[in-house]
Amino acid sequence: MPLVETPALILHVFPYGDTSRILRLLTPGFGFRSVIAKGAQRPRSRFGGILEPFTEGSALFNLREGRDLFSLSSFTLLKPRQGIGRDLGAFAGASLLAELGLRAGTEEPNPQLYAVMTRTLDTLADPDNSPVFVALAAVWHVVSILGFQPEVETCVRCGRPFDSTEPSRFDVEAGGSVCRTCRPAGRLIDPSTRLELLAMASKGEPCGPAVNRALHGALLHTFLSTHLASDRPLRALPLFLEQLR
Repeated sequence: MPLVETPALILHVFPYGDTSRILRLLTPGFGFRSVIAKGAQRPRSRFGGILEPFTEGSALFNLREGRDLFSLSSFTLLKPRQGIGRDLGAFAGASLLAELGLRAGTEEPNPQLYAVMTRTLDTLADPDNSPVFVALAAVWHVVSILGFQPEVETCVRCGRPFDSTEPSRFDVEAGGSVCRTCRPAGRLIDPSTRLELLAMASKGEPCGPAVNRALHGALLHTFLSTHLASDRPLRALPLFLEQLR
């Protein structure tokens, strides 16, 4: 395939040798891709120091079949999102989102994931928003898009729908809420928490400030650790959970 130009979100950057950098990108039409920016560490690099995490732009690279690393020809900056680095909660949330995407994403096109990630990062870069709640909702939404959505509307064992006043238990291994009849183990959650989880996972809607932070932090930690980090911990998760307390 010849040169392709695509919107791209930089999720991770690391040095390669003394002069170059490797970037992990999310694109809407080509999924997650790795590119090498040759000479990017040189003082007079043509990339001009714009290749930073959470930056969005237009990437031009040669997408050759059978390879997993492509040469970046150019990157036109569109959104630097410098505000994310000025707030610890925003940075922790953005870092966790990036790591989740890189952990579970593929090279398949996923315009929905790209739209959710870029929209969330725009919000996190705005100092007037509540970054922790925005990021919490986005993490659950991204987890769902990646195929790991928790079931909270019906019992994951018997399939019975929950009524609006019924508590349940969150069985992480089973992937969601379990009714009392099925005698579950797991953390007890009230109906309001179940509705909050549903809104976050299905729509990415943030919770209000009265949310039970400790409970949501515990649910997120156990769910991600079981389904997305069973063999390798998510490095950004502890910092994010600290901001959620």
